[in-house]
Amino acid sequence: MTDLERDLWIRRFTPGPPGTARLVCFPHAGGSAPFYLPVSRALAPVADVLAVQYPGRQERRTEKCLDSIGELADRIGELLLPLADRPLVLFGHSMGATLAFEVACRLREHGIVPRHLVVSGRRAPSRRRDEWVHTLDDAGIIAEMAALSGTDRAILGNPDLLRMILPALRGDYRAIETYRFPGGAPLSCPITALTGDADPRVTPDEVEAWKEHTSDAFDLRVFPGGHFFLTHHQEQILDLLRSRLETTS
Repeated sequence: MTDLERDLWIRRFTPGPPGTARLVCFPHAGGSAPFYLPVSRALAPVADVLAVQYPGRQERRTEKCLDSIGELADRIGELLLPLADRPLVLFGHSMGATLAFEVACRLREHGIVPRHLVVSGRRAPSRRRDEWVHTLDDAGIIAEMAALSGTDRAILGNPDLLRMILPALRGDYRAIETYRFPGGAPLSCPITALTGDADPRVTPDEVEAWKEHTSDAFDLRVFPGGHFFLTHHQEQILDLLRSRLETTS
């Protein structure tokens, strides 16, 4: 891929110091790279923080959405190869957690082992549910967004903004809901899994099953809150990420 293509997909809001680890952040369904702007600002002293920008949203809204986790992982994995000259820590929330895992699998094919995988608000790839949000009408998808409390109420009440984000959101739901774990050996990097104790979309057992996907250390952290618990525990999660980065830089 060209540098222009890489700039479309990978955002660096605040450059980190030379020689530090790189933290690559993967947004949730309907999310975008700026969701991780606070992470970039907070961790810039200890890491080079990168955030993935999927097609079909914000300044990429005229591009076709990629509604396949496999295809997204193929593209992002290829983009990250030149950036693996430093240790990589991958961090994803919800759909982004599954995508970060699949990207780690792609990197492994090139002999690159991320130093840590941090997954949030998502069941393990080997735990399947039948979900059909992507088949609902617009009102049904909007209701799902409201139920998860991850979308600004100002957006939910603005029909013009909703029309702009719904195609990307539907595509993301299709990607994650049609994903099937292809199997394969566990990763050889440590995995830390984060979850909210009142998340309606995942159970603690489903999150704990992430330990099956690594032959290295596994750590489970449970926080008070629902699907977007991480927005209410920013300092704790930043401290956790900082500790993972500082031990790998």
